[in-house]
Amino acid sequence: MKPGFSFSLPVTVVVSVIAFVYFCTVFVFIHRWFGLMTSPGLINAVVYTGIAIMCVFNYAVAILADPGRVPSTYMPDIEYSKISIHEIKRKGGDLRYCQKCSHFKPPRAHHCRICKRCILRMDHHCVWINNCVGHANYKAFFVFVVYAVIACFYSLVLLVGSLNSDSQIDEQQRDSFRIIYVISGLFLLPLSVALSVLVVWHVYLILQNKTTIEYYEGVRALCLAEKGGTVYEHPYDLGAFENLSSVITSNGTVILTNCRRPHFVIVLGASIFCWICPTTRHIGDSLHFRTSYDTIPTTSK
Repeated sequence: MKPGFSFSLPVTVVVSVIAFVYFCTVFVFIHRWFGLMTSPGLINAVVYTGIAIMCVFNYAVAILADPGRVPSTYMPDIEYSKISIHEIKRKGGDLRYCQKCSHFKPPRAHHCRICKRCILRMDHHCVWINNCVGHANYKAFFVFVVYAVIACFYSLVLLVGSLNSDSQIDEQQRDSFRIIYVISGLFLLPLSVALSVLVVWHVYLILQNKTTIEYYEGVRALCLAEKGGTVYEHPYDLGAFENLSSVITSNGTVILTNCRRPHFVIVLGASIFCWICPTTRHIGDSLHFRTSYDTIPTTSK
């Protein structure tokens, strides 16, 4: 299944909630607190509109972008297959092969039964974007959730401020807007909590360079390692900053080193200011990954 414009009820619900919250925030909360024709009102309206635009744009990218398709020409590095990193279920060294797609699977790729194909660096299938979250749209998904959290808390602040300013408005006029405040509060409070938990969860995963699937596989691997008297370590954990940079940086120069095994990647020119930008140019092909067991070769003098 390819991402597209096919109807999805969860996506329609999300778009409707975004539109409702935006309308209430700008034309009710800001207008009733400051007035849209005043300087504070205009500033808040412009800032909130900017956040909403970034939120909607990243949401659209997460929906429409192909999360990552395994190339039909992909073949594993057979020469080094015995020392390549595989998921724990392939710890015997077998090459990963998808029986449903009839091709080899790169490291960290998984088959999605809903999309009916293998997804590169698959995190999970999300019904709220009607798409898988994978290599090519993970950043857009994460940044969308971050902007959504900011927008929700910003709207809550404006809602509370608007309610306080209503003390100077007559009772009849206040009652006419009461239903809007109640519905907005019922949307914003649980949304703020749920999205905040989601952001914290994915920040944790990013800092450890794990996907949601790898987290649960790691839990099982840890239990098996403890029973066997060994210690399990996630092979793709390169350190917090490098994990963060490699996952959500979307532009920069990629240099492959060590021509014998093209698995070492150095990222240069990746700006921290691009982390929250809605860009879709991604580092790496998600077919090979640097691991904590790899070492960058040094040039002998």
